[in-house]
Amino acid sequence: MNPGQGPLQGVRVLDLATLFAGPLAATLLGDFGADVVKVEHPVRPDPSRGHGPAKDGIGLWWKLLGRNKRTMTLDLSTPGGRDTLLRLAATADVVIENFRPGTLEKWGLGWPELSAANPRLVLARVTAFGQQGPYAHRPGFGTLAEAMSGFASITGEPDGPPTLPPFGLADSIAALTTAYAVMTALAGLTRTGHGQVVDLAIIEPILTVLGPHPLWYDQLGYVQPRTGNRSANNAPRNTYRSADGRWLAVSTSAQSIAERVMRLVGRPELITEPWFATGSGRAAHAPLLDEAVGGWIGRHKADDVVAAFEEAEAAVALVYDVRDVMADPQFAALDTVTEVEDPELGPLRMQNVLFRLSETPGGIRWAGRPHGADTDAVLTELGLSDAEISALRMEGAL
Repeated sequence: MNPGQGPLQGVRVLDLATLFAGPLAATLLGDFGADVVKVEHPVRPDPSRGHGPAKDGIGLWWKLLGRNKRTMTLDLSTPGGRDTLLRLAATADVVIENFRPGTLEKWGLGWPELSAANPRLVLARVTAFGQQGPYAHRPGFGTLAEAMSGFASITGEPDGPPTLPPFGLADSIAALTTAYAVMTALAGLTRTGHGQVVDLAIIEPILTVLGPHPLWYDQLGYVQPRTGNRSANNAPRNTYRSADGRWLAVSTSAQSIAERVMRLVGRPELITEPWFATGSGRAAHAPLLDEAVGGWIGRHKADDVVAAFEEAEAAVALVYDVRDVMADPQFAALDTVTEVEDPELGPLRMQNVLFRLSETPGGIRWAGRPHGADTDAVLTELGLSDAEISALRMEGAL
């Protein structure tokens, strides 16, 4: 099926956001057929165009983040930009923005004005701290959410510092949540007949992903410490180095898997210990279990370890870097990393859409386009004449 015929065909999204949660949410919607129009400032484009490595002066991250989006320029702080955005909003289903609270209102583009232009509109507001509260007006990025959520405090070795992820974890979790929130609001639209505001604070979704930490603290006063690669809930669970120097990850969340691993590594007597019967009991004896598993893996080559674990129906995986991901047969079978033809850079390999639908699959129609490439086309569709478009350019709105 043509990816342009995805289940969200007919849904129009205006992406006003930058760096990274809001734009990624719009990408996820575009992957399944939404018409996403990326609105960027005429002289200050989305900074993601310049993030990370570039090829021939073209940012590669943008090719991923900007895929399936048409790009146009508009200075929302100008009268012409404001009026044009309201006209665009009247044709849209969703607007995604991540300005500091009060910025759209300052430009005359707050919820009263947007909903007056389109009562069925969904406005997704993605900010570090949400639209209210003592921190609402602070600048913030995903790094602060990774710190404030408790993620960094439990990540790293017990005797080491809190550890931040080397990628946009909180932003990515917030993007997934925003896409879900938008779809939920659109579903609500079918019952109520009118749109609503989505208030998404980046500090919140990552806290949900961390699990029952607030509940544990509330009921038990328990604060989870850093445990490195070990788990406080089960063992053995760690990374272990093979005889040929490769690293493997082992997980034994299920009791039956834990028992299979101990039989495999030649320590079946540990299974009969009373503490072995629960995940927390095994976690309390993690050094002993790590010694048993790590010692066995350290005497075998990595490929032999994987084969033995597979035969024993136990869970193991090599610790990959991106080179391994690109060569792995399972990822290849799923088409997880797919090829996209790009007019600027030629064939590109990037992550495919997040999931497979049997009847209305999504797909990648194009990679990220140049800054403002579709401005005239979008405005012409909106009904603006060449003279009106020229006037907006003279004003500096485009």
